[in-house]
Amino acid sequence: MKGSSRGNKVFSEDTSGQKFGRLKNCSDVEDGSPSPPSYDADLGGEGSPSPYSKSPWSTHMHSSNASPDAVRETNYSPNVLMGSLVREEGHIYSLAASGDLLYTGSDSKNIRIWKKQNEFSGFKSNSGLVKAIIIANEKIFTGHQDGKIRVWRVSSKNPSMHKRVGTLPTMKNFIKCSMKPSSYVEVRRHSQKVLWIKHFDAISCLSLSEDKTLLYSASWDKTFKVWRASDFKCLESINAHDDAVNALVVGFDGLVFTGSADGTVKIWRKELQGKGTKHFFSQTLLKQECAVTALAVNPEATIIYCGSSDGLVNFWEREKNLQHGGVLRGHKLAVLCLAAAGCLVFSGSADMGICVWRRSEGDHICLSVLTGHTGPVKCLAVEKDQEATSAETRWIVYSGSLDKSVKMWRVSEQAPPMVPNQKHQHYTSDGYCVPMLSSAPSFASRSSFTSRGGKMGSRRL
Repeated sequence: MKGSSRGNKVFSEDTSGQKFGRLKNCSDVEDGSPSPPSYDADLGGEGSPSPYSKSPWSTHMHSSNASPDAVRETNYSPNVLMGSLVREEGHIYSLAASGDLLYTGSDSKNIRIWKKQNEFSGFKSNSGLVKAIIIANEKIFTGHQDGKIRVWRVSSKNPSMHKRVGTLPTMKNFIKCSMKPSSYVEVRRHSQKVLWIKHFDAISCLSLSEDKTLLYSASWDKTFKVWRASDFKCLESINAHDDAVNALVVGFDGLVFTGSADGTVKIWRKELQGKGTKHFFSQTLLKQECAVTALAVNPEATIIYCGSSDGLVNFWEREKNLQHGGVLRGHKLAVLCLAAAGCLVFSGSADMGICVWRRSEGDHICLSVLTGHTGPVKCLAVEKDQEATSAETRWIVYSGSLDKSVKMWRVSEQAPPMVPNQKHQHYTSDGYCVPMLSSAPSFASRSSFTSRGGKMGSRRL
């Protein structure tokens, strides 16, 4: 593939992609889904092994054939796999959906853009695999393995062209800050001093304030930083944890939640101070042996969800003053990503499955386990299905995996749990039995070059 090395040009190759044609419903194809992970009543107990032995990358579930599951007769849509977006150039580490556009980031350093399930465009960073993507109005922020945040803007003349308009920290801010000795902080890991405005390790995630004026970046360097989205200035750097910060999400009431490989979830409070804002430590929500790997907030219900390397999802509710609400037990391996939409919560795991949870009056029931990936599910993005009827709330869920594919699912809030197959069944902590869903075919746009494998880690994601 001939690609431009400059960040402000799209790929020179044809990026139109292959047409999907008709995306087949799961019932149209022969089932080839892997068997579900069985429920372990002792999962995550006090005697659970070290997170290192439960590395998200160390173990894959083995596949076996399962028979198709019957669906209860209903007026609502079943949860189905609609198809796959495949461009075999690298493991998928990040996703962001906006309207009819889907942005995908991989360890090939490329950001691909898909429109209505066809490859629409793409752009390439100079270095650093793409670990996070977030969209703020007309800007696209990407966080990378090299510790930098790159900013892109869609061309006003050609919507398929994306131009790089900045890198965080900016050169101006970097030079100005480097003049002051007080701007340097000591880094024990490298036995050197670095500027406080610069991440010196991989960026793990990005998040935006509710009004999209502030950008937050979390890093393996144990800090999170606060940036002004308008001029890219670094406003704060907070030494947040004793180990890598794997997850950060902006919540409700001006709160910021961070989760770390040190096993803690912390709350940070944003307060007005003079003409600006400052963030202060508020409390520790969770302290455990296993690494915290993912966070998500349901803004409608004001619930914070936390995924861990032991396969569990803990949650806390605002109505109960953020007291612990319970544990969702749906995975046998590490939870690598979470997403919340409406009354649904999605958890993607190293066991290659995605649990769909429905919240009702404080309780959670696992509606189904979406399967079809052949590698750990690393990232999720959710958009409302605009084609749903007024009587039904449906979501389009995108899942990115280390199998180099992105799968597209249609999920209904009103869909009942599937009728379980007696041989292959799956139980939630509530004792509710649900089956695995069958697979749909992949539709690929293949590139001509080989991807390089990503570096595997146990507590850092």
